[in-house]
Amino acid sequence: MPDTSTGSDTSKRGTGNTGGGGGGARLSRRTVLAAGAGITAALTVPTTARAATLDERRLKALISRMSLQEKVGQLFVMRVYGASATAPDQADIDANLSELGVRTAAELIQKYRVGGIIYFTWAHNTQNPHQIAELSNGIQKASLDRPRGLPMLIATDQEHGAVCRVGEPATLFPGAMAIGAGGSAADARTLGRISGIELRALGINQDYSPDADVNVNPANPVIGVRSFGADPAAVAELVAAEVKGYQSAQVAATAKHFPGHGDTAVDSHYGFPVITHNRELWEKLDAVPFRSAIAAGIDSIMTAHIEFPALDDSGDPATLSEPILTGILRGELGYDGVVITDSLGMEGVRTKYGDDRVPVLALKAGVDQLLNPPSIDTAWNAVLKAVQDGELTEARLDESILRILRLKARLGLFDGVLVDRKGVDHAVGTKSHLATADRIAERTTTLLVNEGGTLPLNRHTQPRLLVVGADPDSPSGTTGPPTGVLAAALTEAGFTATALPTGTSPSAATIDQAVAAAQDADAVVVGTYNVSASSSQRTLVNRLLATGKPVVALAVRNPYDVAQLPGVQACLASYCWTDVELRAAAKVIAGRVKPRGKLPVPVQRADDPTKVLYPIGHGLTY
Repeated sequence: MPDTSTGSDTSKRGTGNTGGGGGGARLSRRTVLAAGAGITAALTVPTTARAATLDERRLKALISRMSLQEKVGQLFVMRVYGASATAPDQADIDANLSELGVRTAAELIQKYRVGGIIYFTWAHNTQNPHQIAELSNGIQKASLDRPRGLPMLIATDQEHGAVCRVGEPATLFPGAMAIGAGGSAADARTLGRISGIELRALGINQDYSPDADVNVNPANPVIGVRSFGADPAAVAELVAAEVKGYQSAQVAATAKHFPGHGDTAVDSHYGFPVITHNRELWEKLDAVPFRSAIAAGIDSIMTAHIEFPALDDSGDPATLSEPILTGILRGELGYDGVVITDSLGMEGVRTKYGDDRVPVLALKAGVDQLLNPPSIDTAWNAVLKAVQDGELTEARLDESILRILRLKARLGLFDGVLVDRKGVDHAVGTKSHLATADRIAERTTTLLVNEGGTLPLNRHTQPRLLVVGADPDSPSGTTGPPTGVLAAALTEAGFTATALPTGTSPSAATIDQAVAAAQDADAVVVGTYNVSASSSQRTLVNRLLATGKPVVALAVRNPYDVAQLPGVQACLASYCWTDVELRAAAKVIAGRVKPRGKLPVPVQRADDPTKVLYPIGHGLTY
């Protein structure tokens, strides 16, 4: 049974104001160790020594004092609803009771002794910086106040760009494919360092980033712009650089999704993708960034819920594959760090086995951390029973727990884990950080087409601009909407810009409205979003072109839109629709900065996808 003794995605829901530190410095190492009975004796070291230097003997001694139930709990990283560890809103209490069988994060830790928590925006964990810091403190205290209490790994998916859990006023950077367009390892490292500094100030010590997938499939519905690009060597360089940046801030980086999710046409949240690459292609393409991440000392690697027959012909997802995780990742690639599953609530890992079998099979395959199962009670008890029945040995659990504790020690979590308001204010969303993010973004916007010198637009001869196009929901906390952000940025650049949202599937009436509005403009900027051959966005652009006004298309997600807009006079790619990328694109359109980005993926012709319209490295400038 879960521990009920008394004592003081990951990205999909269900699938995957306590203990603040006003004036409180980080807990001393002795304070943390004293929180759990028996730990001080197990980890007695000079007070000046850092926890990262704790030797294997001391970590193993700590493990030897843990109950089997505590060991099982250490393997889990769970979602929990609420902005507070002990006093969330009633709606979050109700959600926790419904999905987790507990009321609060503190109760989750007390009952199951989980080793980590993952933050989501939809779980109301990330409302504002001070709240996040207090939530982190509350979670850490709830764990440390338990007998034999341990510091927690607190994680989130802060990839930047399309996947962002901590929003403004934190510093938000361009996403991976935009960084790929910039092509600067220094910028990738800076992103990791600043993002890591801000996350650590919020009490978040593990980031599920960077994405190490090589995106070679334009139709990939789940990776796309989350990847640095299609060139494995370029992706590898940027992955390693970002890893080093996060590590410099004492935040664990996570390379994902092993063995490579870049050539899928199925979203593993909802289905079971199959990768058809042969072993030779995997070695030359998918494996390259992961080898680079391992060489850079990657802290953790996340598995993919994909079938990869060339690596394992059993039909099992990679997350449950011993040949892939133990044979290849640990054996051939020599990786001995933490392996974490992608969310165990995703359909890709649940297709073949029940929720009680998935966590057990993942551990047998070589996984260390089990992320966000649909039911913690089902998964936790399944692992416990597997040990009691002899299917899993306690020694096998000890191997994973030792890796997890090594990671916690390397991050300095045994030195102290509480954060304070002063640290938040000094680190999160500072002017320096925000300015750096803008400068990096300005190096990523890619100019793909510029017929007759359409760009840059001239605020003196073309003062009136109409901004139309798609307004997809912005990634968490990145404000928007895109047309409004673009119009505001262009107005700041000296134009008079009006926003008229037309959506991702504009109706005939909406298109007529945009065409009529264009009559009063000197030029039109159209934000496009994943244009297909049948998309009415194409009709919108063609009707606007027919007005004779200069038309500038800005692909605000995938850069492949340009292939569907053959008549457009100017086309750029921003690789995401977050504010930082849109502001940079507006500066390029206005001529305030020169376009410097280069395509990190090829763009195929729409009429013949076997031929390349624009190759990797294409990018114009003024």
